[in-house]
Amino acid sequence: MPELPEVERGRRLAATVARGRTVTQVRCARDTIVFQGVAPAKFQRALKSNKILAVRRHGKFLWFELDRPPHPLFHFGMTGAFHTPAARPLPLKSGPKTDNPAWPPRFTKIHLVFDDGGELVMTNARRLGRILLRQDPLNESPLNKLGFDPLLNLPTTRSFEKMLQRRSAIIKSLLLDQSFSAGVGNWIADEVLYQAGIDPRRRADSLCHQEARRLRRALRSVIKIAVEANADSTCYPRYWLFHERWGKRDGATTARGERVAHTTIAGRTTAWVPTVQS
Repeated sequence: MPELPEVERGRRLAATVARGRTVTQVRCARDTIVFQGVAPAKFQRALKSNKILAVRRHGKFLWFELDRPPHPLFHFGMTGAFHTPAARPLPLKSGPKTDNPAWPPRFTKIHLVFDDGGELVMTNARRLGRILLRQDPLNESPLNKLGFDPLLNLPTTRSFEKMLQRRSAIIKSLLLDQSFSAGVGNWIADEVLYQAGIDPRRRADSLCHQEARRLRRALRSVIKIAVEANADSTCYPRYWLFHERWGKRDGATTARGERVAHTTIAGRTTAWVPTVQS
């Protein structure tokens, strides 16, 4: 599933073709699930002839700031993505392995054409993504229910520690809670806990001062490195748990020779290293 780095990659891609451009054509699929029952004509009226001033993101949500509301808000769900004719799609570890060069791609839900001839589409094969319209995205649902974005507004060390002290939830579950840390998904939570040396089964309020500091530092570092790599996992450091966490392989070890174990927390497969995380 696209997490913060993958969605930030999508934001950057959209910004390269859409920012400062006027929408001249809008084609919407007749998909009442992805568009949540809003007629395609409403989206077409909202976007056509409007200028995109900026492409913004908070957590796993993206939106286009137009020269007048309403503004389109996007959530990729499990398999959604932005595409342009020139950019190859980002392969996800948990996603399909096909590479079809057809344009527009299969499962296109919205197709935008701009005044300079540029194009952008959002695909969503499993129909778990959403395309919405909002008058004031940051102050309306669902964005106003999200927690901090680790890339944009990570709390100070002291504030972060206090946030943990007020929570009795299992730490892995808390990191996955979008009302706590927007944009953190399964692989990021596992990587952060591994690098912080914290057992994913611990309660948040059981972490001491030093553990809270390590957790915040690891969260900042993992997000920063992944975003700087433009979510290309082949560029992630070789020592990361990321490379060995998939598939529940028997005998899997990290690049450092540490045995990788798997358990289920909050209904999600959790990879961790018992000899390192306590």
